[in-house]
Amino acid sequence: MDLSKQNLLFYTRAMGYGGAEKIVLQMCMSLKPFVRSIIVVSGVGAKVQVLDEMGIRFYAIQDFESKSPKVILKIAKTLLKIIKEENITIIHTHQRMAAFYVAVLRLYKKCVFINTSHNTFYDKKRLTAFAYKQARLVACGEMVKKNLVDYFGIPDEKVTVIRNSVAPFDGQIVKDETIEKLRREGSFIVGNIGRLSEQKGMEYYIKALPEVLVKHPKTHFLIIGTGELEKSLKEQARQLNIEDNLHFLGYRSDIQNIIAQLDLVVLSSLWEGLPLTPIEAFSVKKTIVATSVDGTVEIIRDGENGFLIPPRDPKAIAKDVIYLIEHPKRRCAMEENGYQTFMTKFSFDVFSQKVLDYYHSL
Repeated sequence: MDLSKQNLLFYTRAMGYGGAEKIVLQMCMSLKPFVRSIIVVSGVGAKVQVLDEMGIRFYAIQDFESKSPKVILKIAKTLLKIIKEENITIIHTHQRMAAFYVAVLRLYKKCVFINTSHNTFYDKKRLTAFAYKQARLVACGEMVKKNLVDYFGIPDEKVTVIRNSVAPFDGQIVKDETIEKLRREGSFIVGNIGRLSEQKGMEYYIKALPEVLVKHPKTHFLIIGTGELEKSLKEQARQLNIEDNLHFLGYRSDIQNIIAQLDLVVLSSLWEGLPLTPIEAFSVKKTIVATSVDGTVEIIRDGENGFLIPPRDPKAIAKDVIYLIEHPKRRCAMEENGYQTFMTKFSFDVFSQKVLDYYHSL
């Protein structure tokens, strides 16, 4: 395919702080020098300004998940108008409802249709099969591909794996006031990054804290992110009487900068596609204790660059956090191994080349 003649549209849920939105931005960076134009369509979010700085036009379509016939019709009309006015030749969706609109409007007859799957799912089987039937499919990891093939019945040869990545950290640390204060007090600092939703299993992370604090009372724990469970998680911390050692930092756009200031990262997810948090941790030479779910096991080699634990197991979280506090040399070795994993498998350069090769092959 001659990319210089293509007008590309990315369609996702919202340009917020999720992994899918970060990958959209990385694809924009990879493809912008080669295609005629790139358009992003989604709900509004924190990353819209980044698109503007990149010179990429953005169109807002709200109520993405609504099942109201009136809303669906409105979204369909808006999408058709954008595609016509921008003379779009490639549509690359990053969520099932986005793919559904392309399928139901039969836009695949006029445009090359690609969908990237960012997670494993076990619901909406008929909708997913319909949405993906005419799409060229990309999976962010091997376990996501396995989910598409085994559960949704998509032929193996229709799915290409392009693993997630993160851009390298520039090394310029902007100190966070909370972390800096804890550092001056001699604290060991553990962080958990993600949306405050059921998927991220934050309640199990919080349940692990008392056991760690019995042995290491100067340990402090951070939660970086926002979401619908924030109020209940803060109440959980209050009931466990650990409020002084648990700090909610809210949404941060500078995740690598924050992780670089931590001693250890925990990922307590109940399910994942190919999570960015371990890759972000490895990119700044930090190791991680993570649940052994889905694509996480494609990144972490247990005992080499991090520890894998069962999901929903606060005692396992506590055990490995305590071990890494008490064995700094082992932690340092795992950090070095993690950085090598990042450089060889999950760097932005590797990702960018695979995206370009894929698009050229269409």
